Amino acid sequence: MENNNRRDFLKTGAIAGAALLATSALGVVTTGCSNPSNKENGNTPPKSKRRKLGSGNHSIEVSSFGLGCMGMSYHRSFIPDKKAMIALIRKAPDLGVNLFDTAEAYGPFTNQELVGEALEPIRKDVLIATKFGFKEGKPEIGLDSRPESIRKAVETSLKSLRTDYIDLLYQHRIDPNVPIEDVAGTVKDLIAEGKVKHFGMSERDFSQTKDGIALIRKAHAIQPVTALQSEYSTMTRQPEKEVLNLCEELGIGFVPYSPLSRGLISGYINERTKFNPDNDNRISLPRYKPEIIIANWPIIDILKEFGDHRGLTVAQVALAWLLAQKPFIVPVPGTTKLAHLQENMWSADYEFTADELKKLTADLSAIEIKGERYTTGYPATK
Repeated sequence: MENNNRRDFLKTGAIAGAALLATSALGVVTTGCSNPSNKENGNTPPKSKRRKLGSGNHSIEVSSFGLGCMGMSYHRSFIPDKKAMIALIRKAPDLGVNLFDTAEAYGPFTNQELVGEALEPIRKDVLIATKFGFKEGKPEIGLDSRPESIRKAVETSLKSLRTDYIDLLYQHRIDPNVPIEDVAGTVKDLIAEGKVKHFGMSERDFSQTKDGIALIRKAHAIQPVTALQSEYSTMTRQPEKEVLNLCEELGIGFVPYSPLSRGLISGYINERTKFNPDNDNRISLPRYKPEIIIANWPIIDILKEFGDHRGLTVAQVALAWLLAQKPFIVPVPGTTKLAHLQENMWSADYEFTADELKKLTADLSAIEIKGERYTTGYPATK
């Protein structure tokens, strides 16, 4: 029966995905696909709901969801046709997206080059977030956040991205060998020079990093942090313990990466999915072992049950739940498919009642998630 439920879910999910571009799963389209002739007719695409990362002079207004671009060229088994990905990125603003997330480590550099080429014609209308922090941009070599390396990484990123400034620059992983004050100070100088607009910090889980919370405070005192990026989803809830409270206290935005647990929460992958060992980190992550996927499937059942009664897909429920946690949360789900991008953006339209959110959260909290997020040691990026 359990296997049949999973098969039924995947079958209905595929049908729903095919219909997404024709009709909203929510019944109301506020960020739907614009007519291809809109610009020619002088019409502007509908503006999606907006959120704010950071506070004061160090804040930026962003779409409810950013677009994670990593999987368009890195770490997700297949590499889609480049022209198709450029078309997808250029379509994203029509659907309300204005924040695009990449990193030098994704390739290295190839993902930045893809994003740069795609966004060059509309650069002034969008925000680009990228990251530094690995030697030569290669996680397998090790960490490197020395000031001279940060500067070199920024110059390389500017060239790859075909731009003269970076809207949001993250330290990809905390480097224990470099004082965080030196890192924040270097980014502060780059901001003064106009090469960077805002400072961010990214980590697997700040609360599990040695002195992670204290390091954020130290960095923030040197150069105000606009956003923290860490994994957060209905299957990975560690940031709730300390990190979100810190963000609220200091006025820092929070950007969940892998908000759909690398495709797992959407049901797009299952225990029979095969990963390419040459281009996919999921093959080495415990939660993507077949037996662990099956053990954690009750999370998907809960999301599906909730969504079935409200015209929502599993992914939409999971993303809407994240938005409901805090107003400064801006997930960056990745996708290589236009239908999934539209599906994700429509998630922002759903508003939970207090009772709905309370019950759904309680139901999710009752499930004990199996498997660690990562194997020990580096160099996993996302």
